[in-house]
Amino acid sequence: MKFHLLTIFPEFFRGPLDFGVVARGVAAGLVDVQIHNLRDWTYDVHKSVDDRPFGGGEGMVMKPQPLFEAVEAILPERDPERHRVVLLSAHGPLFDQQAARRLLEFKEVLLICGRYEGVDERVSEHLADEEISIGNFVLSGGELGAAVIVDAVSRLIPGVLGNQDSSLHESFSDMEEGGEFLLDCPHYTRPAVFRGWSAPEVLLGGNHKEIRKWRRNAALEKMRRMRPDLSRQFAADREPDEQFLKGTESGHDEPHSAKDPQ
Repeated sequence: MKFHLLTIFPEFFRGPLDFGVVARGVAAGLVDVQIHNLRDWTYDVHKSVDDRPFGGGEGMVMKPQPLFEAVEAILPERDPERHRVVLLSAHGPLFDQQAARRLLEFKEVLLICGRYEGVDERVSEHLADEEISIGNFVLSGGELGAAVIVDAVSRLIPGVLGNQDSSLHESFSDMEEGGEFLLDCPHYTRPAVFRGWSAPEVLLGGNHKEIRKWRRNAALEKMRRMRPDLSRQFAADREPDEQFLKGTESGHDEPHSAKDPQ
């Protein structure tokens, strides 16, 4: 799979993508990351990519001309079945695991890293296939978001993680029961007792049926505590889970926590 990163700061990506999963995928020939300097498609002596907004106001706006010409040069035979052009933008839907899996369907994904006050709206309307936001906060530019998307999608490419099954049982990805889990369950490792805090006994007993049951309940309980927004969404169509979550709210049926010494 190939990623094209269109940016005015190509040096930015020399760090975040040179380590871990993405670097492993590149070394294995499974991931190809091409970084393009937007200023290569400018013609003035200052290589300007921005200008003042029509109508006045503070800040500068990225001009459409360099962006259109860059995308057209990078993807000269653009095919909607194989190529996806994404504008990193605060206006876009939030990026999540489902979006990562959707982008995985394309052979090449081009990520436009916006800067300044914004990007000329004609880029969104006539050039990008979609806009994506990585969160309800403001960043200085789209480079961090692009790095996040490349990492999230790359780890889903078969062979990049080595044991691809590991990506099926993570937060937002658990496929054990039809993809029901929104968050992963708590995990423990040696020693079984650390500073008086014990790992749950059920995980040490070898009863896989009971372990699966505990992990499901523990995942639901932790989701209720840490992400009540997801908890309500998750339980809406699942009466047994909704009853369990109500029980944990009242202090009943709560899975053992390593925070409580035995």
